[in-house]
Amino acid sequence: MGKIVWLASYPKSGNTWLRAFLHNLLRNVDEPYDINRLSDFTLSDSQAAWYQAFDSRPIEQWTKEEVAAARPRVHEAMTKAFPDSVFVKTHNALVEDRGHSMITMEHTAGAIYVIRNPLDVVISHSHHYALTVDQSIFVLNRPDVEGENEGRYVYEWHGSWSRHVASWTSIPNPSLLTVRYEDMGEDPHEAFGRVAAFLRLNPSRERLHKAIRLSSFKQLREMEEKHGFRERTVKSDRFFRAGRAGQWRDTLTAAQVDAVVEANREMMSRFGYLPDQEKTAINV
Repeated sequence: MGKIVWLASYPKSGNTWLRAFLHNLLRNVDEPYDINRLSDFTLSDSQAAWYQAFDSRPIEQWTKEEVAAARPRVHEAMTKAFPDSVFVKTHNALVEDRGHSMITMEHTAGAIYVIRNPLDVVISHSHHYALTVDQSIFVLNRPDVEGENEGRYVYEWHGSWSRHVASWTSIPNPSLLTVRYEDMGEDPHEAFGRVAAFLRLNPSRERLHKAIRLSSFKQLREMEEKHGFRERTVKSDRFFRAGRAGQWRDTLTAAQVDAVVEANREMMSRFGYLPDQEKTAINV
């Protein structure tokens, strides 16, 4: 068994929130852990520097085939970053690409997968990438979406929202914990308590409560307003924007809701994300 615990999600689904919680819980700090130091404790599998340790060329000069071939060596190197379990953030789907797995199982101990209602994801996605909502819906519904090698990052392979979710969650596995973004907000003690239990931690109620409080969306947003956040794209004005579940009800048109549901009905139904009228239609 490997040592990587993957912190996995489709983009804009709560990955950073989970990472902040883990930092605050495991470091047991009294003040909110600096969001610009999350990499002190959690690695990112798309950071180009890990790949350039094997080949120092600018990452734009790498082919995607070269990145794919190097990925298993990068994952092996990550297992040596800390003496115990290594937490690695990923937005990659659990698929094979260009002859290599995006997630090297040989070096994997387990994974926490954060899932969020795609009707809300498209709104956050559009702000983060400076797209229209319709453009983000198109991206979330496309089965073959992947990024590029550029700047400080290697390409990621997302696929559609449904394909991403299915790749991680379709086969039950005791080494995988799935957590809904909505539950992290509505019942944080239950949701984050399950995270702690999955990692075989046994924090006191006070320590768990403190970690939840220090990593609340309000705290994360305030820190970004004061100090900025290095993971914010240059295309967006802020990373922590609203954080509210169900904002799609006030933002999306009926046609936009239908477009998301039509492409993602099966996975949305499985995780309780179908709008009420869709649930009624299924039960009739």
